[in-house]
Amino acid sequence: MAQTRDNLTIGLLPQRDAPPVEWQVSDALVDYDEALSAMTERAAAIARGEAPELVWLLEHPALYTAGTSARPQKLIDARFPLHTTGRGGQFTYHGPGQRVGYIMLDLKCRAPDVRRFVATIEEWLIQTLATFNVRGERREDRIGVWVPRPDKGAGFEDKIAAIGIRVRQWVTLHGFALNIEPNLTHFAGIVPCGVSEPRYGVTSLADLGLTVTMPEVDVALRAAFEPLFGASADAQILPSTENNSPRRRSTKSSALASR
Repeated sequence: MAQTRDNLTIGLLPQRDAPPVEWQVSDALVDYDEALSAMTERAAAIARGEAPELVWLLEHPALYTAGTSARPQKLIDARFPLHTTGRGGQFTYHGPGQRVGYIMLDLKCRAPDVRRFVATIEEWLIQTLATFNVRGERREDRIGVWVPRPDKGAGFEDKIAAIGIRVRQWVTLHGFALNIEPNLTHFAGIVPCGVSEPRYGVTSLADLGLTVTMPEVDVALRAAFEPLFGASADAQILPSTENNSPRRRSTKSSALASR
């Protein structure tokens, strides 16, 4: 019998006595190319057994990324920089007010099952949203986390979190983008994730009427992460000289600036 996404095994706990996953949060906006370079280097070090696994939470300045399945006709208005990336999927928007999570885990030390990994990310986000009384759901034919919108009409639903990953030497790269309070009009420049049906839109916690801060979301993400993926520990951060004031965020900040 074919395995559907609804009956996939959920959870990817590490082997016994594995070190905790390092947990890093960047306060300032992080340049996309800098983040990609840092993530790639860290994943390679994990594969070599030279660094612990890492979850890195950050925000990017406004930009679009094109995954390996992106089709040119799905780019409607390139109003922001476009970055071609090695993750799966089509076009995605990143920008302020969106929590991006880059997940660097060694599946060899957990379970070498990519479908299970994606389903566990979805469950992680669903449990995070439940903290704020938002019912997120997965779909058989559409990756990501969706919110039913009966207020818009029968059968309408909006995506609140996108997922796009890459696996190299069984170490994962890229991850998710969860909409907290981004400018939703910025999604109009693309067909998000290639889903063009009018009844499928994009939403955020703010769009759903919730006032939630990024630190509150980060706390919920960490609490929901550990039962599914195992223990975490604050990352060891190198010194940085940048200004991390929320009112003066640089659009090209060091990838090391974190808390």
